[in-house]
Amino acid sequence: MDLVPALEEPLDQPLKSVLGPATAKVMAEHLGLHTVGDLLHHYPRRYEERGQLTHLADLPMDEHATVVAMVADARLHTFASAKAPRGKGQRLEVTITDGSGRVQLVFFGNGVHKPHKELLPGTRAMFAGKVSVFNRRLQLAHPAYELLRGDPEGPEGPEGPGGPGGPESIDGGGDGVGGGGLGGAEGLDATAGAVETWAGALIPIYPATAKLESWKIGKALQTVLPAARDAIDPLPESLRAGRGLLPLPEALLKIHRPRTKADIADARARLKWDEAFVLQVALARRRHADALLPAVPREPTPDGLLTAFDARLPFTLTDGQLKVSREIFADLATAHPMHRLLQGEVGSGKTMVALRAMLAVVDAGGQAAMLAPTEVLAQQHHRSITEMMGELAEGGMLGGAERATKVVLLTGSMGAAARRQALLDLVTGEAGIVIGTHALIEDKVQFHDLGLVVVDEQHRFGVEQRDALRGKGRQPPHLLVMTATPIPRTVAMTVFGDLETSVLDQLPAGRSPIASHVVPAADKPHFLARAWERVREEVAGGHQAYVVCPRIGDEDDDPKGRAKKKAAPDGDGDKRPPLAVLEVADQLAKGPLHGLTVEVLHGRMAPDDKDAVMRRFAAGDTDVLVATTVIEVGVNVPNATAMVIMDADRFGVSQLHQLRGRVGRGSAPGLCLLVTEMPEASPARARLTSVAATLDGFELSRIDLEQRREGDVLGQAQSGARTSLRMLTVIEDEEIIAQAREEATALVTTDPDLTSLPGLRTALDALLDEEREQYLEKG
Repeated sequence: MDLVPALEEPLDQPLKSVLGPATAKVMAEHLGLHTVGDLLHHYPRRYEERGQLTHLADLPMDEHATVVAMVADARLHTFASAKAPRGKGQRLEVTITDGSGRVQLVFFGNGVHKPHKELLPGTRAMFAGKVSVFNRRLQLAHPAYELLRGDPEGPEGPEGPGGPGGPESIDGGGDGVGGGGLGGAEGLDATAGAVETWAGALIPIYPATAKLESWKIGKALQTVLPAARDAIDPLPESLRAGRGLLPLPEALLKIHRPRTKADIADARARLKWDEAFVLQVALARRRHADALLPAVPREPTPDGLLTAFDARLPFTLTDGQLKVSREIFADLATAHPMHRLLQGEVGSGKTMVALRAMLAVVDAGGQAAMLAPTEVLAQQHHRSITEMMGELAEGGMLGGAERATKVVLLTGSMGAAARRQALLDLVTGEAGIVIGTHALIEDKVQFHDLGLVVVDEQHRFGVEQRDALRGKGRQPPHLLVMTATPIPRTVAMTVFGDLETSVLDQLPAGRSPIASHVVPAADKPHFLARAWERVREEVAGGHQAYVVCPRIGDEDDDPKGRAKKKAAPDGDGDKRPPLAVLEVADQLAKGPLHGLTVEVLHGRMAPDDKDAVMRRFAAGDTDVLVATTVIEVGVNVPNATAMVIMDADRFGVSQLHQLRGRVGRGSAPGLCLLVTEMPEASPARARLTSVAATLDGFELSRIDLEQRREGDVLGQAQSGARTSLRMLTVIEDEEIIAQAREEATALVTTDPDLTSLPGLRTALDALLDEEREQYLEKG
């Protein structure tokens, strides 16, 4: 698509030319900020008000936090130590309060002198440091701080020097911000109190790091803020005026230097629209371009492979499966490529729907490829599909049905002979269906006539991988993307915005309910003992169990033998190394599960070994499978009824829901036990309680999204840091996203090349590299 040239973006000026190389280096390394525009779009996380104190009781453990509080008392202790044997060692303990709780600050050695003089009772300041616990009290050790001085209505107030209306008060010279620059602690004194003078009554608190406190970021912003007046506005004037939105320069000024809460609300409303609209324009342009591509219509022939397959099913398809299949068949019959997302609850029968679509394409003379994220899942799909098809999967073989095709497996670790035969079956068209991993994407893999690509668990793949496979067709093949992670509507509109969506929300008959319980191993160790008794009871009843651990074992320890620590998703700060498959399996086999057949499964095993373990478990030869999350998706053993997830707090909400879906797949009820060492009041325990309380994956996906930090919906790893949604929240801003999608679709329909909107073209360039627009990463 030829576009009108973008306008040159004045905010692309490198930060080092404005703030100096040292400061710019810190900004780039610790916050990923490189240009003036990057810094202007680094918005405050929240605002503190004069007279309104933060909730110290809510500070997150083991995280870098910024708080505004008042000094309650300060005590200087002298003690003897190895370095000061004559009792000359000094420790300053300062207690700060916000009315809701107290936190202790600790300074040692030479670092006590300055805070001893400045942090007097009654002093208010901003404090930044890592939150820890010592003697059961919240503590910040050697925090950075900035005194808050000035009267909001006095000469140092908003209209005074350095206020939004006054002259610039910060002059850091060639390298920085405030006297000695960002890197110089003493340099802050030159502008002590400036935080309030330029913030007026509202103090912006920025997302910060240990190397870059909030107030230092604020001072850097003071330097670049005049450049906001030159910001190019991407929104069409008619849209901005029609919705009463601020011009972009005004919104940037008000988000960083608000005088009132109304300023913040107006700025947020405008900046959210920018993010939603530019993203939706990119997605609308991709949908528009895809709609112009040619594709071979694939209409299933009557009385073909699909009809024969349906006739041999031992169960009736659900109404949901039939409805979604009709939507897919209608898309396959068109002369443009299908782009459809199939999402559904764990166990809702997505694979069945995908298989029927593949059979329809084979009936129409084409081939179908299913791309799976792991070898275990590819093998599982191959096994279950060939079992479901029976003689229909034995094309060209003795005993194969008349209309049969061949179903081949292709993975990276296959033997040379088997791989050669699979490649030959694909290029000749002998194989109508291939199931594989990313090995399908390699150049040497050629198809006779690829008509449909099914991508399982899309969030595991980059779009480059998906599109490389699509490029193997004579014309673009149809595309069906599957995910078992339920996605709220707004996320579907943003992350999967170029795909039509089908939802399977009905479980097939015969699926059993799953009871879920949190097992607090630290508070009540006898609960864990009871968990192993329950596993023995399930096995005694003729069933099987999974035990899931977050780590493999010895192989992923560091060279010095210390196990790597993996933080819990919300930073709860559990210092123990995560429990490991190899250790837990050994302990269980010798201890509480002695006498049962216990096997292990993890990603570092040889593919043949993994497959053999899964086959034994599926056959019922193994009582308990101790595994990593390699079993998270696709694994289907109906006789497995119990799952114990160790260190469950180290997994995300959606991942726990996925894991839990491996049990209760047969007629017997399922049991999922979430074992944790986390204390009852921690955010991790709250997350586990949410998972235990509901089996509704869509509800859990909302909880997951709400609890996660604001991140990059498009996938930062492959789309560049600037695609992050900084202001837009996909749960709260559903209405804005829906409206932006409508506006973007209407605009692209009438002006696909954006000939009249060079400012919007500039914003698209900032969102996507030029060659990247067609490769939006999905989640």
